[in-house]
Formats: sequence, C-alpha cells, structure tokens
Amino acid sequence: MIIGVGLWVSRDKKGHQKNAEDYFLAGKSLPWWAIGASLIAANISAEQIIGMSGSGFAVGLAIASYEWMAAVTLIVVGKYLLPIFIEKKLYTIPEFIEHRFNTTLKTILAIFWIALFVFVNLTTVMFLGAKALDTIWGTGDGSLLVYALIGLAVIAAAYSLYGGLSAVAWTDVIQVALLVLGGLVTTIIALNHVTPDGGVFNGLAHIYDVAGDKFHMILDRSNPEFENLPGIAVLIGGMWVANLYYWGFNQYIIQRTLAAKSLKESQKGIVFAAFLKLIIPLIVVVPGIIAYVMYTQPEGTANIPGVVDAFMKQGGGVDNDNAYPWLISEFVPKGFMGLVVAALAAAIVSSMASMLNSIATIFTMDIYKPYLNKNATDRQSVNVGRITAAVSLIIAVLLAPQLSSVPQVFQFIQEYTGLVSPGILAVFLMGLFSKKTTTRAAIIGVLSSIVIALLLKLPAVGLPFLDQMFYTLIITIVIIAGVSLTTNPNDDDPKAIHTRAETFRTGPGFNIGAYGVLIITAFLYAVFW
Repeated sequence: MIIGVGLWVSRDKKGHQKNAEDYFLAGKSLPWWAIGASLIAANISAEQIIGMSGSGFAVGLAIASYEWMAAVTLIVVGKYLLPIFIEKKLYTIPEFIEHRFNTTLKTILAIFWIALFVFVNLTTVMFLGAKALDTIWGTGDGSLLVYALIGLAVIAAAYSLYGGLSAVAWTDVIQVALLVLGGLVTTIIALNHVTPDGGVFNGLAHIYDVAGDKFHMILDRSNPEFENLPGIAVLIGGMWVANLYYWGFNQYIIQRTLAAKSLKESQKGIVFAAFLKLIIPLIVVVPGIIAYVMYTQPEGTANIPGVVDAFMKQGGGVDNDNAYPWLISEFVPKGFMGLVVAALAAAIVSSMASMLNSIATIFTMDIYKPYLNKNATDRQSVNVGRITAAVSLIIAVLLAPQLSSVPQVFQFIQEYTGLVSPGILAVFLMGLFSKKTTTRAAIIGVLSSIVIALLLKLPAVGLPFLDQMFYTLIITIVIIAGVSLTTNPNDDDPKAIHTRAETFRTGPGFNIGAYGVLIITAFLYAVFW
C-alpha cells in the first residue's frame, strides 16, 4: 500500500513533468500535519525503536531525554532557525554555508554529510531493522539478516527513488499512524504479561515498584550509565549540542520543513512533531524496561521460559538491543504481530527513504550541479539524484552486517556523530547570530573542533561523551570568535546575516502549541526527576 501511495502522489501531473523543486522539495506544497508526521517518521526508525529500547533495558527512562529534550529543541528551531532558512529559499543545509561563508566550506561539509549519512546513519538503520526482522521471523542467529536487508532496500527504493520528497513525505503520514498504533499495541500487550495475574495497570505498577531506579531521568555518578547520560549536564550541556545539530542542521530532517507551503505552515508542523516526541518514550523506552524486569525476574514477575537465553550473546554478555524484537516474538499474537512488524518495517523504510532523498539532494545540488554540470537540466538533476540514492543503498546493504559486534547501537551513533557535530553546530550558530564571524574563522573552527573532540575523548580526560560535545562546542565558539575578531576587528563580515525583529515573530497557533510543549516537558521532568 505504501509503495502504491508513494508512486501515486509523486506521479507526473498532466502537462507537468517533475522538476528539481518537485523531486527534492515536494513542489513546496506540504501542509503542517504532513510536515509534522514526516519529521517523526524520518527520525523514528530502527535506531530508536530497537536501539532506544535496548538503552531502556540498560539505562531506563533517562534515555528518554533524547526525546523530551528534542521536543523543546524543535520549538527553538521553529522560532529562530526556520525563518532564516525559508527566507533564503534553501534546498540544502550546505547551501546556507555558501550563502554565509564560501563554496569551499560548503563543499567540505557536503562531502562530510554524504559520508555520514551513507556510512553511519543509513547503514545502522538498515542493520538494526534487519536484525529485528531476523529475531521476529527467524531464530535471531543472523540467518535471515541478508534477506531482510535486501527486502528493506527494495521497498525503500521502490517509491523513494522515483518519487522524491513527495513520495517520502506523504507515505510518512501512513507510516507514523502505523508506528504509533503498532508501538502502543506492543507496550500494552507486554505490560499485560509482566505479572502472573495480568493487567496493564498491574504490569505498570509492578515495573515501577521493582525497577524504580529505571524511572529516573537524571542519573547520579554511582550509576554505571552515567558516562552516557551525565546527570544534570544532560539538561544544560551536551544534549543541546546533539539535539540542535540533529533537528536544526541535519539535511534529512530539516528538508521537509523547507518544503512547506509557507513559514507559518512549517512552524505549525514543527509544533505537531514536538507533541508527538513527548509520547515516543511510551512506545520505545518503556518496552525496554519491561524486558529488563522480565529478564531479571524480581519477585512477583511472571516466569517466562527461556528469557535469560534470549538475551545472551553468543560470545557472552547481555544483548540489550534484543529487548523489542523479543517482546514482539514472545507476546504479540499472530495478526497483531503482522501489524507491529508492518509498523516496524514502515518506520525503518521511512527513515531510509528520507536519508536517500537527502543524500541525493546534497550530491545533486551541492556537488553535481556546481562542479560536474553547471547547466544541468531538471531531468538530468533528477536522474543523477536517483542514481546517487541507488548507489548509497547498495553500499549500506554491503556494510550493514559489519555492525553485529556493537553493544548499544543507539549510543554508538550518538558518540561517533558527536566527534564532528559540535564543530559544525558552532559554525552554524556563529554564522547565524554573529555578524563578525569570518570564513577563515569558520574553517579553522570546524577543523580544530575535530582535534579538540579527539583530545577530550582520551581516557586520561575521563569525560562523558555528552560533556565532551558541550566543551568542544564552547571551545570551538571561542576559537571562531577569537580568529574573527583578530582578522576582522572593526567591520561586520560582508556576508553576515542581517535579521529584523519581524523575522522571528510567530503566530498564535505556534505560540500556544510551544507553551503547551514546554509545560508538559517540565511536568514530566518534575515527576520522573
């Protein structure tokens, strides 16, 4: 059905052949509800459903900070970043770098993003998705892994390569509905099996009683997972770096907001996505805690035969990322299991399709057109985009099986993206909000940030990786400011962004929604502190 809808919405209309804006930005026609749904579908994939459930098993509710802080971050992006991006009529985030700095820096970042999307994001999403399907349908020993990888790749390619962003965004609406429904079904059924007497509320009360330490958002230093989520610094430090980079300057996320009918429509879509982020932990983190309780078997827990073996790795150790697939295969009845697996596959495919479209957009608009064919027609640009996406998909399928030895894949993605994201975020923030920032300072800053990140990562320093990200950002901003002031002490940079108060003025719909999100987030942290 999803393939059919994707091909239908992206068909060439009578007398109108698909041009570059249609393919890469959906003809700038998306309404707010499609933007909000598409943002979540692009974001929630195997790395969240499987990886975050695995972290819920290992860490508990604290991992939900990535979701609840993201809701607040989305409000910041809608208020302060989107107005500038849409005013500049951007296709890609590297394009902004060209507007503000120069073509060289834009090209460096474009190549980096293509490599990151192909070798980290796309590959991990495909691996986790295929691993989940292997566990649910097979024996979990990897015998179905390659078949699942090929199947996911074929489905994603079937509509996204032809249809572009239109196909991706409109099918995302169906996929988010499936994701929420399937996720809630899994959580409810799993809770019903926690205690011998059954009952969803009994199960919820039981896991809260016997695993109360898993329901704290702010971890103390004695917690073994403090290295991943370092206490109060999560709220005021590195989590902001991870979230601002991801939601504000990540092509495959921000691309759908650039495809809105108008700025106000885009901002309403962002608020809708923020509300959806608040309920995601119920779907992806709570199942991990349920699996943890069943695995540890505290008093009053239903006895599940074979539960310990289900989480044992072949070489020893506990396989955290098996939490969600195991719950599905063990408790969800046939029929409902089909719905849940469809929801899981939809989430995986939608993220893959988003990444493929963004890889195609960046390569075509930032590398192919400027360097390889300056006079490329719309037809040539669209065809190059399709070829680029297809090649990326093949590379990811070949690389994905190599991730089998990684313990918590979600944390793996965060940690290694964190080596480069602080420097890039520093360049964007200084470029947006500091008129004195120069191109030379930006290049020095982004290159030095990698060295700083690697130094802070040394065992002798002993910093949690979110703290590493935060300190890298601050030091890089200081370097960029210092170089800018010494090389351009008096005048604003000629390419500085000039904004007015009206640029950041938002409508009542956005404002009411934003206050609602902030109040709910504050309440959740107060309850689960």
